[in-house]
Amino acid sequence: QVQLVESGGGLVQAGGSLRLSCAASGRTASSYAMGWFRQAPGKEREFVAAIDWSGGSTYYAVSVKGRFTVSRDTAKNTVYLQMNALKPEDTAVYYCAVDTHEYRWMPTMTAYDYWGQGTQVTVSS
Repeated sequence: QVQLVESGGGLVQAGGSLRLSCAASGRTASSYAMGWFRQAPGKEREFVAAIDWSGGSTYYAVSVKGRFTVSRDTAKNTVYLQMNALKPEDTAVYYCAVDTHEYRWMPTMTAYDYWGQGTQVTVSS
């Protein structure tokens, strides 16, 4: 079992920044890839960003590339999502997730088997 807790969401004006954190506990391992996803009202959950177990490989959705940065602190079992130049269309509940298949790099939604409860991000225009 892995428990994930997101934090750092909030209300920000367009053009602003937020940093989300995802703290993992339980069966944690530095060999797991982790990802960020989001779900806006009335829309399906979508992929945002992913990072492999070492932090050496990252992958982004086209809509956030160049504005968002995913990173991890393995010693703290924490993954971050730095979000800059936020737009109203970034408004959503943001979820982190972990792929507990060791050393697998498959940044698609189906690869992730544990999810956090989500944190709300609202960007006003």
